[in-house]
Amino acid sequence: MSNTLLGTDWNGQIYSGGWRTGGGGTTTTVEPATGASLGEIGLANAADVDDAVARARAAQPAWAATPGHERAAVIREVAKVLEAHRGEFEEWLIREGGSVPGKAAFEVGLVLSELWEAAALPTQPYGHLLPTSEAGRSSVGRRVPIGVVGVISPWNFPQILSIRAVAPALALGNAVVLKPDVQTAVSGGVLFARLFEEAGVPEGLFHVLPGDAEPGAAVAEHPGIGMVSFTGSTAVGRKVGEAAGRTLKRVSLELGGNNALIVLDDADLEAASSAGAWGSFLHQGQVCMTAGRHIVLESVADEYLDRLAARAKNLPVGNPFTEQVALGPLINETQLKNVDRIVSETVAAGAEVRAGGKHRELFYEPTVLAGVTSSMAAFREEIFGPVAPVVVVRDEHEAVAVANDTEYGLVAAIQTGSADRGRHLADRLTTGIVHVNDQTLNNDAYAPFGGTGASGNGARFGTQSSWDEFTQWQWLTVRDHAHTFPF
Repeated sequence: MSNTLLGTDWNGQIYSGGWRTGGGGTTTTVEPATGASLGEIGLANAADVDDAVARARAAQPAWAATPGHERAAVIREVAKVLEAHRGEFEEWLIREGGSVPGKAAFEVGLVLSELWEAAALPTQPYGHLLPTSEAGRSSVGRRVPIGVVGVISPWNFPQILSIRAVAPALALGNAVVLKPDVQTAVSGGVLFARLFEEAGVPEGLFHVLPGDAEPGAAVAEHPGIGMVSFTGSTAVGRKVGEAAGRTLKRVSLELGGNNALIVLDDADLEAASSAGAWGSFLHQGQVCMTAGRHIVLESVADEYLDRLAARAKNLPVGNPFTEQVALGPLINETQLKNVDRIVSETVAAGAEVRAGGKHRELFYEPTVLAGVTSSMAAFREEIFGPVAPVVVVRDEHEAVAVANDTEYGLVAAIQTGSADRGRHLADRLTTGIVHVNDQTLNNDAYAPFGGTGASGNGARFGTQSSWDEFTQWQWLTVRDHAHTFPF
């Protein structure tokens, strides 16, 4: 492993006011493709969260008072250091997270985009000169930092799903406590600690506290944290929202998805099946934006299934660090068992395996299921594995009804020969994101990103949302001289 940036100080340590021993002990970070140990991760406990919040609150006011152009320069320096060490970031994604090299490179590119976009925030206007109802008084509405922002990030895209909250929060004058998932604690946390340290981010502003439920709950509940940004499962997100609500803090929840790819009867089926394969099998289907339900009009369903199954059968699966493969391993045995359970239950209920359906160790073959109905597990549940369930419908009206038949509302995609037809159909879909003539997996740092229903509480990411998310309004009035009142 190339660790020219990472070094060795991190081994068995947490990052909070420098590298130090955490109260939660240590654990081994493991390469899912081989089971090999990659290093020791320091674990935090609730007391470490208390200490980190105290340090963050002490450091944050001076950072907020730092002129915007100086904060912007620090964020730009973070991006420059990352560009110099991007190979190291990509390798950790491959080894620790099971990413194929293309996915790893794509993710690091997204991180860089988020950093550059965040660096543009501090020099934007941050308020309004307001009309006043009284002579002799100035009135201003201005954006001020929240204070300390807690970020809880997942294992599947650990770098981008951390930095999309960390970077704008810091840029806008906040301090950040990051709790990365322990399965990818180096990729999604430790590397950022070293990156920010190398780039000169002031001490006390950024903390990395890997761990399990204890530090996560402490971040959500801590009264000294003004906002929590959580990305993860819907089940855990509900708990985070409940805990955050007890202290009335702001909470951003970006949760699961059971996303529809709708294939209309005028679609280019070569392009549609390519979009379907990419949407379902990228990163072994372990993405909240994965195409979890392929809803296909019956007149083109047979050909679409044939094309999609042929693509699945041609995708090699194996160790992404040592082999030329399209899919790597699932993250762990628990995830493997859940994917296999959903496939087995769906087949037992009457679906047909057109490709895949088998696994070796953590390597699950890209799987295509035909004859899926709305009562089956593969339709109802978020699979989080390389499985493409295909549902056949009569017409686009039924396609819309089937697509909306879910508690989730993250993203949908439509394949059609008519962009106007796609736009009109998009108006009827209850998701936070819709893509016409594309697949479901899209991300731009400057576009609003988020879902509805069980997928979260709205578009909370993207530079259009950053000021709303990571600052709060303060109304300031000033009189040159005090005056008296009737009492």
